Amino acid sequence: MMRRAGVLKGLGAAGILAALAACEGFLEPPAGPAPPPARPEAEAPAPPSPASEAIRQYFATQEAALLARGFLRTDGGGDDTPFTTNMLVNNFVRVALYDEYTEVGGRLVQRASPAPLRRWTAPVRMRLEFSPSVPADQRRRDTEDVRAYVARLATLTDHPLTLLDSSASRSAANYHILVFDEDQRRDFGEELQQMVPGIDPLAVRTITNLPRSVSCIVLAFSRGGTNTYSQAVAVIRAELPDLTRLSCYHEELAQGLGLPNDSDQARPSIFNDNEEFALLTRHDELLLRILYDRRLRPGMREDEARPIVRRIASGLLGGES
Repeated sequence: MMRRAGVLKGLGAAGILAALAACEGFLEPPAGPAPPPARPEAEAPAPPSPASEAIRQYFATQEAALLARGFLRTDGGGDDTPFTTNMLVNNFVRVALYDEYTEVGGRLVQRASPAPLRRWTAPVRMRLEFSPSVPADQRRRDTEDVRAYVARLATLTDHPLTLLDSSASRSAANYHILVFDEDQRRDFGEELQQMVPGIDPLAVRTITNLPRSVSCIVLAFSRGGTNTYSQAVAVIRAELPDLTRLSCYHEELAQGLGLPNDSDQARPSIFNDNEEFALLTRHDELLLRILYDRRLRPGMREDEARPIVRRIASGLLGGES
């Protein structure tokens, strides 16, 4: 069974403030002579390395097995997946107010622990970056899919989220989506430290040493001691087959907005490690609406947030069903 991972870590204030200062808008093109004529169409990507090809084959087998079992559904849930206000409230608490991973002995272990409510307050500027090995047609499809999904997330959260143009520099973004093959991801440690100044070594190791069983991951960072996000990095394996890759975009981009945990009780939901659903469901849309409702605020714990979440959920669902 393939697994997706979500990790949310903190940064020191100095490092993250420096990163924010470097993210003020787009870089202006330098003045100078007219640019040279456009170069011919880029050559085909180089063949994948043996390590990358092994990853591709592994996840192709995993996706085929899940589809054969009726998993990776794309219908968003239906009559077979009803949920009540109580269920929605409990699922929100478990997904939004618990962390999925805990640091133990310098590494991350899957162990849920209570956490404060965290979300973005600044506009979110996302940027897609692909390994050179990713074919042009896959880049175009993925960019279109992500652009449409980001617009959907912006509507659900009523929060400013945009996908930057492909020509934007890394410094223009505060939410990086890295679609990397095995080789580039392993060697990205130094560049990752430049991309997110102040990032801790554990976060770097988590990305560069990603276990084969993990298809994608997101790390969202806050200024030291606060509960508002200001940087995020999502890593999607470039070798993933189409549906699994799209599923990773759906889960990780939403998870990095402030839904850090998974729950085996959440259904229909992508925030459940059983892989029944591949794409954001109606249930998950409601989780995002609740998360960014202005009646909640960053830093709230379960005891304070739960009664407010119940009022919000009841309004969304019209009471108990």
